[in-house]
Amino acid sequence: MSGLDTPADLVITGTILTVDDARPQARNLAVVGGRIAAVDLAEDELQTWIGPDTTVLSVGDGCVLPGFIEAHGHPLMEAVALSERMVDIRPVTLPTAEEVVAAVHAEVARRGADGAYLNGWDALLQKGLPDPTLQWLDSVARTPLVIMHNSGHKAFFNSAAARMVGITRDTPDPKGARYGRDADGELDGTAEESAAVFPLIGGAIAAADYPAMLLAECDRLNRAGLTTCSEMAFDPMFRPVLAAMHDQLTVRLRTYEMSTADLHTDAQPFDGDDLVRQVGIKIWVDGSPWIGNIDLSFPYLDTEATRTIGVVPGSCGHANYTREQLAEIVGTFYPQGWQMACHVQGDHGVDTILDVYEEALRAHPRDDHRLRLEHVGAITDAQLTRAHALGVTCSLFVDQLHYWGDVIVDGLFGPEHGERWMPCGSAVATGMRISLHNDPPVTPEEPLRNISVAVTRTAPSGRVLGPQECLTVEQAIRAQTLDAAYQLFDDERIGSIEVGKYADLVVLSADPRTVDPEAVADLEVRATYLAGRQVHPKPA
Repeated sequence: MSGLDTPADLVITGTILTVDDARPQARNLAVVGGRIAAVDLAEDELQTWIGPDTTVLSVGDGCVLPGFIEAHGHPLMEAVALSERMVDIRPVTLPTAEEVVAAVHAEVARRGADGAYLNGWDALLQKGLPDPTLQWLDSVARTPLVIMHNSGHKAFFNSAAARMVGITRDTPDPKGARYGRDADGELDGTAEESAAVFPLIGGAIAAADYPAMLLAECDRLNRAGLTTCSEMAFDPMFRPVLAAMHDQLTVRLRTYEMSTADLHTDAQPFDGDDLVRQVGIKIWVDGSPWIGNIDLSFPYLDTEATRTIGVVPGSCGHANYTREQLAEIVGTFYPQGWQMACHVQGDHGVDTILDVYEEALRAHPRDDHRLRLEHVGAITDAQLTRAHALGVTCSLFVDQLHYWGDVIVDGLFGPEHGERWMPCGSAVATGMRISLHNDPPVTPEEPLRNISVAVTRTAPSGRVLGPQECLTVEQAIRAQTLDAAYQLFDDERIGSIEVGKYADLVVLSADPRTVDPEAVADLEVRATYLAGRQVHPKPA
């Protein structure tokens, strides 16, 4: 193909970071039919690609990168959590306990019998929150009230909410999850892990309202420069919705079905197309550091912070599943050809799932499995080396350092374990291809901040945590683009600016390599393109 034969739909000139080792930087690109048709042409050759209907964009002092990729997201849930139906009480929105409590009372009064749903309760960052006991929740509302913890791993609910969804003292705990109970076996108003939490928020999703919620979520992702996002807690009930909305979506979705139900799925690996595709199966090996249920080999500290979140002194947390249960899940899905993605924060949990992975790989060898570990806050260097040797790849939640960095060190784990939390540098040093993620709505979708935090590892106080774990800007960009695409089995289609790949692009206000690393987080996303079509800002 040449421009003389087929004029480009879009030509962009300026500083272009391709994330292609063969040509890391380019001066221009041409797009035909949604794909990159040419890169880094001489000026006279570039002119042959420009026809009367070609859109020509010069980015001036800006910079073009491949569209950012969220390798561990929850857009189908975030569509609800950030909709008008749920109140956003996350620390990024309401930093004080007083604001949170006022928001709870206001939403209860506003919603009445329809039920109040709020998301983002975080006692570690919103200091002074009341203890959300069942008695407190019932005193606040006689109508249904559900408050999601900011981690997404816990929910607090009152008696009216339990009645509405039919949860009683006799309701069995779902596999890998639990309902809290008091000494007499009565519900205490808490639910932990997705299989117990998700039923409580069903009342916040009205089928007729959901399409608008999802389109608003696509707009949010596009504004952040995202062109691809995984859904790491996919429920098959969303398949008809995605099929009906397929042509309206402005973000590629890669889904991972939850393993919390029966051990079967009606899907086949890689069902779908280049816009919506099911990639894998998701497991939650343990929970969240912010609620005290990650599977560690060392104890949480005994501090005000750990007491606030209910950690028993000396506790090393716990796993959601036994080794045998994990082996059953992996042993069911992996031989069918599925990629497995396992949420695991604690180092003891990492050992367990690596044992299970290794056993599955011996029994069912596969040349290209790309088995995944998610978050891996406390993973050790030895575990990273072992994981890479097995062909396992990690997605790291490095943005935790920006929000909870000081709490991690001073309140939860101490310097020995807290300073190296989310060890990106050690992971890359093994040769592993990693991704960076935000796990939205836990933290906002902010890939530029991920890049900044991975390079600086700066906590809220300004101190640098584990400087040996810092990445270069180029490494961090790769982890937010091409290597994230690799984890999603998409690196041959997206993630870099190369001829033949989709023209998924983001235009930034400056070259991230030339600004102070702290300033990368504040760069402006000037435009986002999906397959060469501008999706942010929306064309007039």
